[in-house]
Amino acid sequence: MSKDLNETMMYQPARDQKLDTKALLIEVYEALKEKGYDPINQIIGYILSGDPTYITSHKNARNLIRKLERDELLGEILKDYLSS
Repeated sequence: MSKDLNETMMYQPARDQKLDTKALLIEVYEALKEKGYDPINQIIGYILSGDPTYITSHKNARNLIRKLERDELLGEILKDYLSS
């Protein structure tokens, strides 16, 4: 099967590959809470500074939150807040 190298390919991730922002944020929140941190303050610190050390590595929370761009995370939070 030959492909035309002049055509632009479209990438569309499968539905299960898309990140569920809310579920991811809840996991991070719970990990922070379990470690005794104030989850809201820690997540705000991360969003404002970009410093991942605001997020605990407990339950892989630091790696999870870094899967999201901070501006996208903030956008999702704002959309959810305004839609309720």
